[in-house]
Amino acid sequence: MKYLKQFGIILAVTCIGEFLKHVIPLPIPSSIYGLLILFMLLFMKAIRLDQVKEAGEFLIEIMPLMFIPAAAGLITSWGQIRRILIPLCIIIPVSTCVVMLAAGKATDFIIEKKERHLK
Repeated sequence: MKYLKQFGIILAVTCIGEFLKHVIPLPIPSSIYGLLILFMLLFMKAIRLDQVKEAGEFLIEIMPLMFIPAAAGLITSWGQIRRILIPLCIIIPVSTCVVMLAAGKATDFIIEKKERHLK
């Protein structure tokens, strides 16, 4: 029953994100709206972490399975991908490194800020 409640909370936040996607005329995916809403609810302590932790961990564990249909869809698009294969082979590793660098720098910044705050 605990897991159903946790999934229900996550599903409700996801539905609110879907609703906002249709109401707000911005090119932002509904999943981003949902993540921001859940983050704000957790930050403001409207939802406690233990109310969604186990369901969230389960969803993270099965996340690789969610990419299988998208990867299979790439096979049907091979004709279009083949034309831009070389640029993709350059752009994907470069953008991945940029994202990892930015995430690392942001994490370092936050850790340093917390350490300064604790002193």
